Amino acid sequence: MSGRIVIVGYGMAGARLATELHARPGDRKVTVLGAEPHRAYNRIMLSTLLAGKVDERDVELTELAGQGVDVRAGVAVTAIDRAARTVRTATGEQLGYDHLVLATGSRAVVPPLAGLDPDRLPDRVVPFRTLDDCRRILAAARGARTVLVLGGGLLGLEAARGLAARGLDAHVVHPTGHLMERQLDPAAGAVLADTLARLGVRTHLAASATGVVAGADGVRLDLADGRSLDADLLVLACGVRPDTALATAAGLRVERGVVVDDRLRTDDPHVSAIGDCAQYDGVVGGLVAPAWAQARVVARLLTGEDAHDRYRPPPGVTRLKAAGIDLAAMGELPAPAGGAQAGGAQAGGAQAGGTHATGPAAGDKNPVAARCEELTFADPARGTYARLRITDDRLTGAILLGDNPAVGTVIQLFDRGAPVPADRRALLLGRTVDGPAGGAEPVASPALMPDATTVCRCNAVSKADLVGCWRAGARSVAEVVTATRAGTGCGSCRDAVAGIVEWLSGVDPVEVTR
Repeated sequence: MSGRIVIVGYGMAGARLATELHARPGDRKVTVLGAEPHRAYNRIMLSTLLAGKVDERDVELTELAGQGVDVRAGVAVTAIDRAARTVRTATGEQLGYDHLVLATGSRAVVPPLAGLDPDRLPDRVVPFRTLDDCRRILAAARGARTVLVLGGGLLGLEAARGLAARGLDAHVVHPTGHLMERQLDPAAGAVLADTLARLGVRTHLAASATGVVAGADGVRLDLADGRSLDADLLVLACGVRPDTALATAAGLRVERGVVVDDRLRTDDPHVSAIGDCAQYDGVVGGLVAPAWAQARVVARLLTGEDAHDRYRPPPGVTRLKAAGIDLAAMGELPAPAGGAQAGGAQAGGAQAGGTHATGPAAGDKNPVAARCEELTFADPARGTYARLRITDDRLTGAILLGDNPAVGTVIQLFDRGAPVPADRRALLLGRTVDGPAGGAEPVASPALMPDATTVCRCNAVSKADLVGCWRAGARSVAEVVTATRAGTGCGSCRDAVAGIVEWLSGVDPVEVTR
C-alpha cells in the first residue's frame, strides 16, 4: 500500500481516482495537482453548455475529495524526478511520492494551416476542448451570426449543434467524404448530414482547409479547391493528442500515449497512467468509461483491496446525443459489400437491407470459422439508419441513428457478447415484426428488465445496483445518482435512470425484492 500518492491531472480520470482512493480505508496522503484553475468538470457536457441547456455549475463534477486528499487546482507540474520520486510544480515546489499517477489527459490538435500559430491563436479562432475554450467560444458567439466548425467528428458535431441551438448559422467543414468516418459508414454519414441540415447545421464534405485569415470583424477559411468560407467565429475540432510531455521528459516509455500494462503501470513500477494519456494494448483512451474503469483498478491495487485486479477494457460505444440527434455506434464495421445497403431493396422510400450470411469477412480474426450476417435499414426522410453485424450469432458491430427503441438492447448484446435473438429484424427496426398491425410496442416496464442489465455504461451501474440503492433508502433520482453515480458520465442514461426510479416509487416493495 502506497503512503504518498500524487495524481497529476484533475480531470475526469484524476478526480475519479482521488475519490476512489478516499472511499477506501487506510492511512495515505493523496495530492491532486491540476493545471486548469477549476474544480473538476464533466468535459462531455461542454457541448450542452454551448447549447445553453446547462450552466457551469451543472458541468462541475460532484466528486468530494475530503479529508486525506489535497486538491490543488491551477498548479501545473513541470518535471518528474523518478530517481528522487518527486514532482516539481510551476511555482518551484517539490512534492515527494511513493506512487505517481499520470492523468494528464489530451490536448486539442491545432492543424498546421497557414495563418495559424498554435501558441497564439486569433481571438476568433478557438479550439473546443476545455472549459476555458468553451467560455471563449460563448463570448465570441454573443455577437456572432455565423460559425465555422473545422472537423466533422463527434466533438465538432456536438459543438456545431450546440451553437446552432443558440441561433447561429453553423457550418461544419470536414476533409473526408462523410461525417464521423471512424464510427460511421458512408450511408450513415449521409443520413446524419441530412438530419443536421434539418437542425440548422450545414456540412461541407471532402473540403480540406489550407489557411486561415482572421481579422477584427471575422475569419476566413481557405479551402484546397479554391473556395473560401467566411464567418464570425471558427471553432477547431480537429481531434486530440495524448498529453505525454511530462512522461517523455521523464524517460518513460511513450508511443502514441504513455504505455501501460494491465495493472496500469508504466515501465517504472512507481508510476501509473490512466485516462486519455494512457496507452494499453496499443490503444489510447478517449471515452469516459475506460478512464473510470482504470481509476477503479488503480485504486484497488494501490490500497491493497485487490492485489490481483487487472484492467480489462470495456466494449467501446460512441454516443452522440445532441438535441434532435440520437446516435450509437459500436464495434468494427467494414465497408459493406456492394455499397452501403448491401442486400437492400427499395421499400417505400427506405433502403431495407435483408439478412445475408457470408463467408469470412474482411478483418475477421478467425476467417475459417466466422459466419457473418449484415442487416441494414435506412430511411433518410425520417433520419433513421441502422446497421448490424452479427458474427457467429454475436453482435460485433452496430450503427443506430434516429429513433430506435432497441438501442438499449443492442448495446447490452454488444457489451455481453450474448447470442442475438432469432428475430434479427426486431433489433434492426426497434420493434417486433410478427405481431398485429406489423408489430408490437417495445417492453416499457423496468419490471421486465433483467437485473444484470447495465443502465449506466460509464459507471458500470446495473439495474440491480439501482434497485439495491432504493432498498438502502434512496428515494429520489438525485439520491440514486449521488449514491451510484449513474448518469454522471455522458448523460445518455439519465432518462433510463429516472424511469427506473419512477417505477420503484410506484411498485409494491414486495415486488422489488423478488
